[in-house]
This record gives sequence, structure tokens and C-alpha cells, in this order.
Amino acid sequence: MIKIFWVEDQSHWIEKFRPLLERSNFAPGAEGELAAGENNRLEVFRFAEPALARIAQTDAGDAPHIAILDASLNGNDDGGFSVSKALLKKWPALPIVFLSEHSGTGIEQKAFEEGVTQDFIAKHQRNIEGVLLWRMKALLRQSLQPVANKKAQLVSGDLRIDLVSWEVWWQGNKLMNPANPARPLAPTPRKILRFLVEASPRPLTTMQMADLLEADIEKFSYASYRQHIKILRHSMAAAHGHEQEFMDQCRAGRYIATFGDEGAYCWKPL
Repeated sequence: MIKIFWVEDQSHWIEKFRPLLERSNFAPGAEGELAAGENNRLEVFRFAEPALARIAQTDAGDAPHIAILDASLNGNDDGGFSVSKALLKKWPALPIVFLSEHSGTGIEQKAFEEGVTQDFIAKHQRNIEGVLLWRMKALLRQSLQPVANKKAQLVSGDLRIDLVSWEVWWQGNKLMNPANPARPLAPTPRKILRFLVEASPRPLTTMQMADLLEADIEKFSYASYRQHIKILRHSMAAAHGHEQEFMDQCRAGRYIATFGDEGAYCWKPL
């Protein structure tokens, strides 16, 4: 049995997919339906507001296994986006599927650019029930297998690093270039953040970081290390929403903290 968080504002779609979602056996390798008397647990919301309230009230340990979201809710094209961001802020590794009538539009493009979904399925297509089922199984196969998932993602508190795409999220918000918020954070700061997280709580000196980056030791100085850390802090502060609060935490020795007098930094999540 799995827990499905579902936001859909049109009744006929709910009636169409509910039996499929309640009865399908999503366990890795399983086929067909659940045993008699068993159902998957569906939480269905028709509006964004009650869905957001439910997310806020749910304990972190009672996370759904997967979420299905309509992109546009009751005329609001950002309705699904707001729910997705709230879900990812609370459960950064949660698989999310957008099930929408807006496939191939700017809404789908925005969903992938902002990293709020892992799949975007068009409602009006042949064999939609089968498509939805096998795409959900593919996402659940990854998330329900802890070892495989661990290799694909690095999670530390509110921080999530996708080790395949190298995209980074803080509190559900993708890290962007602080000098150009329309572009993602540059690769080197992202790699530095990964190595800091993997080494945590140990600090990494300039020499150690240069070695991990396979950088030219003659060119990768403490000044360049410090500059990348400065960019990282500003990027995370922007994603944090309260920039000064984030920078104050860093100065107090948390998040991306300065360590000792040897040009070292360390990752210290709250």
C-alpha cells in the first residue's frame, strides 16, 4: 500500500483515475491489483489552499510516497506549482507527477525549468490509464529502493543535490546564479557544496577542496575558494527567502560555515 497525495480540480478526472490509483499494486516488481480488502491511501484535494494546509499540518515522518498534481487549478496556472513547492520544501525527495491538460505549453516548460516535477503527463492521450500507471511505477521504483535512491540524490536537512543532473534545491527552491537569477548556479560552486556535504561535519581546507575538484593547485587558491563560497551563500540565501537570516546563520557557524584559520569551510545543517 502506498500513500498518494492528489490535487485535481475536475471531478470527472477524479472519477476516472480513482479506481486505478486505489487498487493498483505499486510495489517494485508487482503486477496487477492489491489483495482483496487492501487499497492504496489517497488524499484528494480539489483546491490548492486545503492541500497547502494539509502539507503544513502533516508530520515530517508521515510523508506521502508520491504526489499527482494538476498544473492549473481553478483557473490559477500557478496552483499546482505552489503545492509542489510546499511538498518539496517539506519532503525534498518526494516524487511528483504533473497530470495536466497543458502538456507541450509554457506551463510544462516552466515546471521543468523550476524543478517542481519529475514527470509531466498529458491527460488527453491514448491509453492514459496505462501511461499514468507505468510512469508512476518508474518513479516509485527509484524512491522505494533506498540504496538506489541514495546513489541518485544527496540529502542533508533542507538541502537536496541530484547527483545525476547536478541540480541543487534548498527548501524546495532551485539554486540559481545570484548574478543572473534566470540561470542555474554554476557547476563549480555546486560541486563544492556536494563535497562539503559529503565531508560534513569535517571541514575541508583549500588544498583538500582543490584535490576533490581535481583543480590546478597553482590556480585554486584560498581566494578562489572563498569566492565560490560567497556565491554559494548568496545563492542559498536567495532560495531561503530571508537572505539576511541565512547569512547571519552562516556567520554564527551554521550552514556554510568558516572553520579555523587554515582557509577551511564546513557544512553544518541545523
